[in-house]
Amino acid sequence: MTYYITDGSEDCFYTAVFDAYKNENCIITSQGDVQLGLGYELIEVERDENKAERVKRKLNLLDAGALNDIKLILKSCDPLKENIAFEYVKLIVKNGGAVRNMQADPRVLEATDVISKVTGETHKMKGFLRFMENADGVLYAPYSPDNDITDMLSVHFAERLGGQKFVIHDVKRKIAALYDGNEIIMTRVEDAEVYLSEYEKYFENLWKQYYKSVNILSRPHENQMKGYMPVRYWKFLPEKN
Repeated sequence: MTYYITDGSEDCFYTAVFDAYKNENCIITSQGDVQLGLGYELIEVERDENKAERVKRKLNLLDAGALNDIKLILKSCDPLKENIAFEYVKLIVKNGGAVRNMQADPRVLEATDVISKVTGETHKMKGFLRFMENADGVLYAPYSPDNDITDMLSVHFAERLGGQKFVIHDVKRKIAALYDGNEIIMTRVEDAEVYLSEYEKYFENLWKQYYKSVNILSRPHENQMKGYMPVRYWKFLPEKN
């Protein structure tokens, strides 16, 4: 068994696909802490733009939607995401075209399930994400998603908020999307210290008072709240802090 270890990027994944395609006994992964047994080989893949482009061109010819499917799979938090994508790629090439409707095949079913979780969380966060205004008038939204969806969310909010500057901060992965009103920049961000505007403080306190006034202590509705919004998102809600 051969393990092809990538750096987690798309181009490195496609490079690994190019190198590993004819190896019938291999796994592609970005997990660097693989425990190898006897007879196992580990290959660290270096990104090669030429190899990656050749694979992408081939897939695009066979299925115009394949690259987007694979992009979504690679954004998943599933530790097997690279290999799920690899099996999906091999099936497309073998079939000579799109395979997403072949739901009886376990490889397609697994890929579809992962894609659904990524797109599902992206859709939820369009409504769950809470922005706060800092002292400079920039909107800031910290969150901790299961999947790596910050770049997709930033496109949605750039369109929705127009020219409003904002930062969407994935505190778990320590990355952020910065929007200056014209373009989105993805960058590494450690812990952020945010100074709220007086306007934000006023409305945050107002919202907390409203929440307290409608919350009947003798009739708790925690289970209903959990149904509407998973507990893992609560730490970023003003009314729950």
